[in-house]
This record gives sequence, C-alpha cells and structure tokens, in this order.
Amino acid sequence: MPGVVLAGTGSSVGKTVTTLAALAGFREQGVTVQPAKAGPDYVDPSQHTAIADRPSRTLDPWLSGPRGCLANYARGSGDLCVVEGVMGLYDGTRASTASVAATLGLPVVLVVDASGAGRSIAATVEGFRRFADRAPASPEVAGVIFQRARDGPHLDRVRAALPDGIVDCGRISPDDALAIPDRHLGLYQGTETTIDRDALARAAEDLRLDRIRALARRPRASGGVDDRSARTLLSKDDRPTIAVARDRAFTFCYPGVRERLGRRANVRPFAPTRGDPLPPADAVYLPGGYPERFAPELADSPALADLARRASEGLPVFGECGGLIALAESLTVDGQRHAMAGVLPADVRMTDRPQAIGHVELSARRDSPIASPDTTIQGHEFHYSTATARDARYTFDTDGTGLDGCDGLTEYSTVGTYAHLHAASGVFDSLLDAARSESHS
Repeated sequence: MPGVVLAGTGSSVGKTVTTLAALAGFREQGVTVQPAKAGPDYVDPSQHTAIADRPSRTLDPWLSGPRGCLANYARGSGDLCVVEGVMGLYDGTRASTASVAATLGLPVVLVVDASGAGRSIAATVEGFRRFADRAPASPEVAGVIFQRARDGPHLDRVRAALPDGIVDCGRISPDDALAIPDRHLGLYQGTETTIDRDALARAAEDLRLDRIRALARRPRASGGVDDRSARTLLSKDDRPTIAVARDRAFTFCYPGVRERLGRRANVRPFAPTRGDPLPPADAVYLPGGYPERFAPELADSPALADLARRASEGLPVFGECGGLIALAESLTVDGQRHAMAGVLPADVRMTDRPQAIGHVELSARRDSPIASPDTTIQGHEFHYSTATARDARYTFDTDGTGLDGCDGLTEYSTVGTYAHLHAASGVFDSLLDAARSESHS
C-alpha cells in the first residue's frame, strides 16, 4: 500500500483538518484510503476513523520499535495510506514525524499556514527541506499544502514562490466550519463530534488529490516480527478470556492492542459506566480515557465492585492511565471526591494543567503480570492528574513523571500505570500468559 505523510511546520497549523479533507476527498473519488497517525495520539485517529470508516493505524518507532512501526503500517489495507504527522515535522526527541517518515520510507507533504504570509513561505519550505540533511531522521519533503490560503492574489503569490522540485498539492481555504472543538487531552473524539461534512467536501475540492497520490510510495519491508517475543497462538478453546472495558470512560486503546488481544484471547468487552457487571474472565484490561468525565457513574458501577473482589483473589488486572485512576481508591474532580474500585492504594486528583506529556522508558524493578524484573519497556505519558500513593509497591522505575519518579502500582496481581503501552512492548502478551495460568489454576 503506497503512502504519504502530511506533516506540519508546527502544532496548530491545521494538520488534522487537512488530513480529514484528504480522507474525505479520496473516499469521494472511490479510493479506499487507510488513515494513520504518527506518534502516540488516540484522539486525532478517532477523527480519522469517523471520516474514513476504518481504524487509524498508530505509527510510533519509540512505542513499537522500527519493525513494529513497519508491521503496524503493513496491517492496514487499501489503495492509499494518508499519515497525519504530530507537532512539527522535526519535533520530538524520541519519535518525530520525520522519524516515522524515514522509518517507513514515505515522502512528506508539508502543511504550511499561509495566513499572513507571502513569498516568505518559500524560505520556510526550503528550510524544512534542507534541514533533513542535518536531522537525525532524513525524510524527503516532496510537496506542500497551503493552509488558510485565500483565493486570488494571495494564493498566486505563495504558489509562485514555491522552491523548484516542491509539488503544489493544493490548499485549505479559511472556513470557520472547519473548526474542531477541543478539551484538555486534545480534540474531541470522532465518536463525540465530527467536523462538518459539507465543509470538508468544500475543502477537499481545493486539494490536488491526484498530485498527493502521485507522490505516494510503497514503504520499506517490515523485515520480521514486531515484538521481542513471538508467542504461540492457541486454539479458541485453549485461549484465556480477557474482559476489556470499552465505553465512554475507557476509549484509548490502540488498534494494535485490540488486534493482539483478539489473536491471543477470547475478548469480552464490558461498559462500566452503563452498569455492566464484570464478565467472567481470566484477566481484565482497563484502557485509558476520560474517567473524570464519568466519575459518578464509575463510583456506582457494579463492575468496579466486582473488580475489587476479583482482584483481591488474585485475578490479573492491568489498567493504564484512566484505568489506573479507576483502580485507585478515589478520584477527586472539581473538589468532589468519588470512590473508585479501591484496588490500588492511591488517591487521584484532577488538575487544570498537564502533569506529564512525552515518551517514557520504564525499567521493571519487580515481577508483575505485565513484566518480569529488569525488562525495559517504552511508553507514553499524558495526564492531567496526580496520584498520591500510600504503602505502595512500585512496578517500574521511569524517566518520566509517573508516580514520584516511579510508575506502576502493584497490589495482588493488579498493575496500574500512568504510561500508555503498545502491543509490541510485550506487556499484553505477558498479561495473557498470566491469564492463561489463572484459567488453569
């Protein structure tokens, strides 16, 4: 599947709107288009999925390793892959859009904010193209899309200024209907609000989709498996059963994680905020999301009460970020305290400012259902909360913020981390191995 990366000169230049317009335009042409996102984001991909009607692939060489990044790309399907970048093209110390493009061997179409600019755009584009020679990752900047470019003389000026060899791939006109509302963890998710479809259709008309598709190239071969330990796939009768929280509070789950769990286990989804009980299972996974928005529902959830009992009996449980919060003793939102599952000895308080954002490395200091001692795992942190732990047994040392310079609270066979982890890290395989032991005990 050939692909192209839509990268920005920085944050807030309109990458997501440009990507959504391209997805909508290609679909209108009858092109089967596979969306993808550079970096660890969950929210932008949900917008992709709402427009493309297929899961957006997560492409992050830090979370999954270069092989995992290539393998995740290869699991997509279609006539064309459109990859949305993260931040500016070269931003990010451990994984940048440039590193994703270079790992995959895909060309970059640069999204440039043309509002208030003229011939100076030529210097910007040329600078981004030449900087590739000095950057740790060296992608090919092949084209440009002018965001917020007005019709008439303004558009003529910026187009005339393009450096030789850079393909003009169209523009996105200024349009208030293209705005996507946001909240503290990013844009609203595609299941909650999508951009105006008519506005997207208008925007797509000004993109030169034929040129974008002509620039696309096939990626490098993946070269092997995407994780450190290939595990044997079992027949359905021999697989463990894992209960996975999936509702408005628990929405942050990478497609690669869902696929890995589906290949190695019998998955039983449940919705704690809708009053579902905890289904019979050999293990439980609570993904991240927005538990703070549904704290009263979680406080009354029979699933969390069931989880507290089953966890105390030794059921393997893993919760990440929002899942960690749900496993804690309490969650305080806007000064109001809500009881949570009470499995982990911690009280969580929501904050107005981000407490951590960025890629992290975790080093296991003790045995747990998700890692053996001395295992090193790559992850990502992004949370607007703090956790105060008491008598805590920490699972990992971390170079991120985590929990007092550590991460992973361990109690019984339950682990909760602030870090979000990818299937290629091996933690979900370890959880399922622990679940299989539980099913045979």
